[in-house]
Amino acid sequence: MIAYLKGKLTYKDPTFVIIDINGVGYQVKISLQTYSKIKDEEHIMLLTFLHIKEDAHTLYGFKEETEKKLFLHLLSISGVGPNTALMILSSLDSEELEVAIIQGDVRIIQSVKGVGAKTAQRIILELKDKVGKESSLDPTNLGKGFDVSHTNLREEALQALVTLGFPKVAAEKNIASVLKKTGPNISLEELIKASLKTT
Repeated sequence: MIAYLKGKLTYKDPTFVIIDINGVGYQVKISLQTYSKIKDEEHIMLLTFLHIKEDAHTLYGFKEETEKKLFLHLLSISGVGPNTALMILSSLDSEELEVAIIQGDVRIIQSVKGVGAKTAQRIILELKDKVGKESSLDPTNLGKGFDVSHTNLREEALQALVTLGFPKVAAEKNIASVLKKTGPNISLEELIKASLKTT
C-alpha cells in the first residue's frame, strides 16, 4: 500500500525514525543496518512495508531494496513475524544473512534472539533457492560501522535493546560484558549487534 516515504528526517533512533512529509510525521520501525546507512541525512527516502493487525498499523522502513526483499522473504516463513524479521536484520547484515541461508548455516541464524533451531532450519530450507537466485553478494559492504559520542553509547544501546524486546537487566548485563571485552572504541551498531548475540 505504501511503497516508500520521502521527506525530512525529524527523529532518528536505532530502532525507529520519524519522517515529516508535508507536516505529517510518520513513525517507521527500522533495523540496525538501515540505521547505520541513514547517517545524518536531513532528507531521506525509505522503502516501506505496512503491516496491518487488528490493533495496530505499523510501518517498517528499509534503506535498500535487498533488505526489504529479505524482510518480506522472512515474513513468508511460518513462525516469523515482522518483529522477529527485524531482529534478524538487526543482528545480521543483509549479506551475512544471505551467506548463512545459501550456505545452510543454522548456527548463525539461530544466534539471533528469539530464533530457535526449527525456525532457523525452516528459514534455510524455504529461502535457500530464492535468496540464491536473487543474491548479488558484495563482501566490501560488510562490517562498516559508524560513530556516536561515547557518553551516550551505553544509554542508546540499552534503549535499543529494550525496544527490541530485551529485559532491561539482561540488556545492561550484555552491554557491560561487550564493553568489558572491547573497550569504549566500538560503534553503537557494533555494540548493539554484539549485545544481541551475547547470551
